[in-house]
Amino acid sequence: MLAEWRKSTYSSQGDCVEVALDRPVLIRDTKDREGGILTASTATWRELLTRLR
Repeated sequence: MLAEWRKSTYSSQGDCVEVALDRPVLIRDTKDREGGILTASTATWRELLTRLR
């Protein structure tokens, strides 16, 4: 199954990250989609979002 990548609707010039809300959560740089991918557990992702808000 291929990941369904999402990026923020606030991103206007592509200078952002994309996430795939799979298990684990996948994170990549929009400008380098073929580069590395970070992974985070669902709990870690939720904690990050909570701290950013």
